[in-house]
Amino acid sequence: MPKSLYIAEKPSVAQEFARALHENPVRHDGYMESDNSVVTWCVGHLVTMSYPDKYDEKYKKWSFDTLPFLPAQFKYEVISSVRKQFQIVSGLLNREDVETIYVCTDSGREGEYIYRLVAMMAKVPPTRDQRRVWIDSQTEEEILRGIREAKNISEYNNLSEAAFLRAKEDYLMGINFSRALSLRYSYDLSSYLGGKYHAIAVGRVMTCVLGMVVRREREIRDFVKTPFFRVLADLSWQGRPFEGEWKAVEGSRSFQSPKLYKENGFRKKEDAEELIQYLDSIHPQEMKAVRVEKKTARKNPPLLYNLAEIQNDCSRFFKISPDQTLNIIQELYEKKLVTYPRTDARVLSTAIAKEINRNIGGLRNYGPAASFASEILDKGTWKGIGKTRYTNDKQITDHYAIIPTGQGLQNLKNLTPLAGKVYDLIVRRFLSIFYPPAVYQKVSLETQIETEHFFSNFSVLTEEGYLKLAYRNTAKKTGASTDSSGESSPSENTEEQVDTAFLEALRQLHKGSILPVGGYKIKEGETSPPKRYTSGSMILAMENAGQLIEDEELREQIKGSGIGTSATRAEILKKLFNNKYLELNKKTQVITPTQIGEMIHDVVYCSIRSLLNPELTASWEKGLTYVAEGTIEPSEYLNKLETFVANRTNQIKQTNNRAILQKRYDYISQFYKKSRRRKS
Repeated sequence: MPKSLYIAEKPSVAQEFARALHENPVRHDGYMESDNSVVTWCVGHLVTMSYPDKYDEKYKKWSFDTLPFLPAQFKYEVISSVRKQFQIVSGLLNREDVETIYVCTDSGREGEYIYRLVAMMAKVPPTRDQRRVWIDSQTEEEILRGIREAKNISEYNNLSEAAFLRAKEDYLMGINFSRALSLRYSYDLSSYLGGKYHAIAVGRVMTCVLGMVVRREREIRDFVKTPFFRVLADLSWQGRPFEGEWKAVEGSRSFQSPKLYKENGFRKKEDAEELIQYLDSIHPQEMKAVRVEKKTARKNPPLLYNLAEIQNDCSRFFKISPDQTLNIIQELYEKKLVTYPRTDARVLSTAIAKEINRNIGGLRNYGPAASFASEILDKGTWKGIGKTRYTNDKQITDHYAIIPTGQGLQNLKNLTPLAGKVYDLIVRRFLSIFYPPAVYQKVSLETQIETEHFFSNFSVLTEEGYLKLAYRNTAKKTGASTDSSGESSPSENTEEQVDTAFLEALRQLHKGSILPVGGYKIKEGETSPPKRYTSGSMILAMENAGQLIEDEELREQIKGSGIGTSATRAEILKKLFNNKYLELNKKTQVITPTQIGEMIHDVVYCSIRSLLNPELTASWEKGLTYVAEGTIEPSEYLNKLETFVANRTNQIKQTNNRAILQKRYDYISQFYKKSRRRKS
């Protein structure tokens, strides 16, 4: 009797497929079987690329004579630790009674690669009926839909080509650049540091991230603080005190003065004091309102979570690493609580938007959000979601955003408290899109005394909207504003949060109103250096080609050329920590380079500087996307890759920057010696 074979990526996922089929399979070693079906699994990668010495024994010894290493035909081998499972899967793939093979590995580039490697090594004939199951969650209905709508695997050939090229790219760059740089510079590096031999590990994405952290650290190190002194006036209206901030606008005695630091601060305290002396000499001590601007501002709910966004929020709120976050969301996915985690999209698909009431309905059984889910369903606010910015098929490649399924709630009791918090974060972000925007009433006031102008801004939340269910972070926020260089400077748009009673009083304020002055004071501050990356902000910076953009909407506009992928970024950071090139403060999640990390950075800077360029690294990733979309031929991409690797490897062989690097090592070493003395 013909059977269908289902191949999952993990045993736990295979178990969910077996349950969904309702065929009561018998458990065997490495697979399950019923009258109609066989279900097996891969336990992650079963096959890997062979090391160079498998091509020829001469490659075992690292030598310039064998570089660049560019095999005409790549070799692969079964991973020895999982050979038994590979043999089981291979045997099942070639069983005569298996009529249809359903590929159920993770629905993404890496999952595709895992299966294609196995099929290649098992010599599965291309004529076999192989179908790709592509699902967004592990609920029973979604699994059955995926099986029902499974497409011929040939429709995913471009994705497969991109997956193989990504692996070849990492392999060729890693082997050639790591060997060449180690041969040229590792002996000196190891002698300088003392102790064991230090091979130089280089990677397409890993080295770029190292460069971002080292550059930021050196910007901070070289930063010179600039003091500034702001002048504030104590004003009042209808008995309610508030502050006005002086600015040197046109007509002011200090307009465009070299004594200013920006338009609302002085470089020297005595200049601020001189202004106050002038202001104190004016009588009467009162100001006239010369501009009163009142407006309503609406703040929309944020877009849904993709993996990068939730990794950033979990780093900020819970102080956990991107790797921990991914592991938690993977667990939530496997427990049917949320949809597929490794997604770049922050919106819903049109299809899921039409039936999103199912997800919301299930959340009526989730205590902390039950009342919100019921309110959404009762008011029917979910019905129009398909016509909003939260639904956009063009912004979805493989999967829509991470959202709760509304199912699997019985598994909540088995979660750790931290995993429960992450689930709650996803639920609240999801439900908030069905609520109206938060509404603020804002008043901007400009007052004048003689030639000088003072500014005040007020804001009051009049309608909570989605904020009533949004996650509330209890961490303190600083009031400093940040300019494009990352430096903190005198705030130009400071808003005072006021109550509704004061807002009502402000509504009676109009142009020409007279306000009494209670006095003047100086507020001292200083510019701050750029912020260090945290594990979360680094993930966002990687997603946006090296740009740490804090504004959510701006991030969406420039999205499309990231460093690495949502599936690999956390692992790349983890590798840099394990290599001791970067350090992670687990309490704050702040990332800093190590001494050897900075030295490796300088080795690369003097040898393959382009490898440190986020835009170039992102362009390689974009090229893989084009291959997956079918707009670039794999052979064209591979030719460019091999040319790049060969040219850079030969360049390392032909040049020697040891003298330059020795000076750099001395400089770095002196800094870390001083740093260690300060700590002790």
